[in-house]
Amino acid sequence: MRALVVEDDAIVAADLVAALQAAGFVADLAADGETAWFKGEVENYDLAILDLGLPRLDGLSVLRRWRAAGRDMPVLVLSARGDWTDKVEGIESGADDYLAKPFKMAELIARARGLVRRAAGHASPLLRIGRLTLDTRRLSATLDGATLRLSPLEFRCLDYLAHQPGRAVPAGEIAEHLYGIGEDGDVNAIEALIARLRRKLGAELIETQRGYGYRLAGNAA
Repeated sequence: MRALVVEDDAIVAADLVAALQAAGFVADLAADGETAWFKGEVENYDLAILDLGLPRLDGLSVLRRWRAAGRDMPVLVLSARGDWTDKVEGIESGADDYLAKPFKMAELIARARGLVRRAAGHASPLLRIGRLTLDTRRLSATLDGATLRLSPLEFRCLDYLAHQPGRAVPAGEIAEHLYGIGEDGDVNAIEALIARLRRKLGAELIETQRGYGYRLAGNAA
């Protein structure tokens, strides 16, 4: 999963990026509203964590511009202002959740995961696709009840595919959501990654739809 962190406080931003990465996200950072608006317009994110008090363009304006442009990724708003009227304004501007500062990082990660799950139609942190089960809290996977030994990158790939139920996902899109900006990820790397996963899961569990991409076999539950 790929997240955009929009926060102008360098210490808070670094803590958010580190916590998201530890939770299995790839995190990009924007330190002002104009950069955030641009990144949210041109890049595809599974989640945005948006501070309201930003230089150059305030957070609510960023959010309104994203929504007006049809950008529908879940947005978790952060604000030092805890008044209920601010929360209402944030939600009415298109936010999916609101968290007042100071906050517990564990709560933020739980909310972030919940937003991504619900956006994909999943109510539970356990994602079941046929014989495969992913635990998005523990970043672990089982096949027919047996634990799989997966690298963090392999888990993130399965996690992303599981959040696209029934859809064939192009290799280029998978790369966008597994690698941060400036990291070495391309179509060839994704093909090699899929090959490794097929050796661990069985070739039949990751289907190739030629001309479209890869999908997990089995019905999501």
